[in-house]
Amino acid sequence: MNGIKQKQDPLIAVRDLKVHFQTGSVGILDKLLSQKQAKVVRAVDGVSLDIAKGETLGLVGESGCGKSTLGRALLQLVKTTSGSVKFKGTDLCKLSTEQLQQTRRYLQMVFQDPYASLNPRMSVGSIIAEPITIFESLPKEQLERRVQDLMRTVGLNPRYVKRYPHEFSGGQRQRIGIARALAVNPEFIVADEPIAALDVSIQAQILNLMSSLRKEFGLTTLFISHDLRAVRHISDRVAVMYLGKIVEIADSLEIYRRPLHPYTQALISAVPVPDPEVEKTRQRIVLVGDVPSPINPPSGCRFHTRCAYAVERCRQEEPQLLDTGGNHMAACFQVETAEKVA
Repeated sequence: MNGIKQKQDPLIAVRDLKVHFQTGSVGILDKLLSQKQAKVVRAVDGVSLDIAKGETLGLVGESGCGKSTLGRALLQLVKTTSGSVKFKGTDLCKLSTEQLQQTRRYLQMVFQDPYASLNPRMSVGSIIAEPITIFESLPKEQLERRVQDLMRTVGLNPRYVKRYPHEFSGGQRQRIGIARALAVNPEFIVADEPIAALDVSIQAQILNLMSSLRKEFGLTTLFISHDLRAVRHISDRVAVMYLGKIVEIADSLEIYRRPLHPYTQALISAVPVPDPEVEKTRQRIVLVGDVPSPINPPSGCRFHTRCAYAVERCRQEEPQLLDTGGNHMAACFQVETAEKVA
């Protein structure tokens, strides 16, 4: 090797991934006139990224930008339109239903809503045991011990194993969801806004739990959130998404210290600073206009309709995600201008 450290292959490799949905109803008159126009929602529209083994990648952006759809597409919970999602070199998009089911034990998800994601008719023990029974055949006593160990791991009293979801608080329910995701020893977890529905004090507990579990189990995680403070706390790298596209991606500390894309700058400027004196003098970047429709996204750079630095080129050409140095990637023609303002 001549002393040269070889770059490790990513655990998850996404290339030009697209997820489009057809929507819109057609009236009787439209049918008679044969004017049916299929509307296509471009929820994810050409995303490429890598997630290294053991890494936590934070994914941030406004509501409706395609974060959750991207997370579900990585696990093949929604059908992809084109592109590839490779897990340890295997393209999940090309697997048969049977092959994908066998692979699912290595790919798990923690859902946003801890109330809707648990079956109210199943006890906590049954909920956590269900994925184990799908992939393994264990004696009853061993299965019960495994469930109780998982409950202890996520901070739940194993004596509550026979209780039902409605008997737990929101934070406890999210712990149950995390225990269920860990039950089959997965390698990759998508955490889809796992703290969004929780009280602030409980959010910190869940974040600390996920951080400790990552170290204990060597988990690789895609952490989806609109809370930039939470993402900064838990992530190694951060990817910023806007209208189906990744517009910036960098190390967590780097992207908060030196955001390059105007959209990233606006997001970070909205995060409150705990120091009242600093907060008083800080200037907030307020974006004008609304997020364009993913049915009819703007030409060129999708952010140009709300960008203070947009020029004619931004309206005509779509910027590519390029490395600006130090693995800090941004999709913006005006990076130099944006850096001066940052």
